[in-house]
Amino acid sequence: MKRITLFALTNLAVLLVISTVVRALGLDRWIGAHGISYTGLMVMSLVIGFSGSLFSLLISKWMAIRAYSIELIREPRDQTERWLLQTVEEQAHKAGIPMPDVGVYDSPEANAFATGRSRKSALVAVSSGLLRQMREREVEGVLAHEVAHIANGDMVTMTLLQGVLNTFVVFFSRIIGLLVDSFLQGNRRDEEGRSSGTGIGFFIGSMVAQILLGLVATLIVMAYSRRREFAADAMAARIEGRDAMVGALHRLKMIHEGGGVLDDRSAALAAFKISHNYGNWFASHPPLDDRIRALQGVA
Repeated sequence: MKRITLFALTNLAVLLVISTVVRALGLDRWIGAHGISYTGLMVMSLVIGFSGSLFSLLISKWMAIRAYSIELIREPRDQTERWLLQTVEEQAHKAGIPMPDVGVYDSPEANAFATGRSRKSALVAVSSGLLRQMREREVEGVLAHEVAHIANGDMVTMTLLQGVLNTFVVFFSRIIGLLVDSFLQGNRRDEEGRSSGTGIGFFIGSMVAQILLGLVATLIVMAYSRRREFAADAMAARIEGRDAMVGALHRLKMIHEGGGVLDDRSAALAAFKISHNYGNWFASHPPLDDRIRALQGVA
């Protein structure tokens, strides 16, 4: 119910913001003069903007299981699997969420991630490389971090943010396309006295604008993602203890720098989907040193 309410409110907020901006700039009358329905364009942008992100969210767990060949742990086959299930179960209880599915996939990378359309249908997956290269206490920190992502509702929040930004990108790229087309046509009118708005300038202008605005939207999403990583680290420290989380990050740093690699194929590590391209505005995760410093300030 909360997700439905949040989705409805987000849609209303997007419509309100777009409507206010367009009317304040007088673009609604200008759009109408080009033979394009302002309301229709806004609704179309909303549908396109949210459909892709929502569909991705709905199939995220299904896709992850198949893309990574994840083996879900239903009946533990060994002590490691029993420990994984027990650890995640205890952490989920502390975080106040239902028990997520737990799975392991074969990969030399020290990697882990959480996905799923809701807290009730979530998945925590860890790679075989992570289990080999980390101590038990460090893995507990990794698991707590992923459980924190689920408890914080980060999958849904990121989907809504992406949907909002997609809507703005679609809408304003069409506006820019109209501007370009109007300039190239010299405001040429059709037989009813309206600009056609369907010339080659519209298609090229809107396409280029969509690419450029899409890059700006990606920067916003990645910046927000980096903030959520700090929040997940802080919650993981409360769930499992700061020592586990700090230890996991230190181990990741060692692995990345070559000081703890147990598998020669683990050169391109991305635990928690961490980007090691420090200073990259398109990185979804902040630098490990920044995360460690932030955790050391958590009481």
